[in-house]
Amino acid sequence: MADIQLEDPQFIEQLRQGDRAAFGKLVKGHHNMLLATARTLLSPADAEEAVQDAWIAAHRAIAKFEGRSLLRTWLTRIVINQAKMMIRKRGREVQFDPTNDPDALAHRFHGDGHWQHPPQHWELSSPDNLLTREELRHCMEKHLHFMPDSQRLVLELRDMQGLPAEDVCNMLEISASNVRVLLHRARARLFEMVDHFQETGEC
Repeated sequence: MADIQLEDPQFIEQLRQGDRAAFGKLVKGHHNMLLATARTLLSPADAEEAVQDAWIAAHRAIAKFEGRSLLRTWLTRIVINQAKMMIRKRGREVQFDPTNDPDALAHRFHGDGHWQHPPQHWELSSPDNLLTREELRHCMEKHLHFMPDSQRLVLELRDMQGLPAEDVCNMLEISASNVRVLLHRARARLFEMVDHFQETGEC
């Protein structure tokens, strides 16, 4: 079922009335997306547990869903809250204040905003370069793993899932400027990684 149908008022009313088939369609439509969100903060096994707990919480609360946000946004917020609770139990916190995190691309620009070191032009269509795609993918996964939780989560929500910035602000309860900074720095880290990989062939 397409996302737009999962936001249809008639479908949402079925959910509110406890329609089990409708809830099954909701799970099928959004489970993978919610799992990807949870995995930005948790190990694969913990992410599975967090999403399962989130579905239970959503099922209990769906009758009171008022439609003040998209259903998808509401579900994602529940998953993030479940993930954050699991993180807190392990004595960690997700920090969404980016002020002390340096800009990974600052050294690439002059004071006037022009490139000091322009990005490399890279082409993946030749047979030799096609062979590097798998290595690049593994390298990207490695860098994503070591990226701060907050940056990785904002990158997933904005760039991978295409959620509007306003929705991300509401989900994470942070300002639009913080979302912009976190997203910029996440993209910058990946940019640096790809640029380094292209220049050296190493992760």
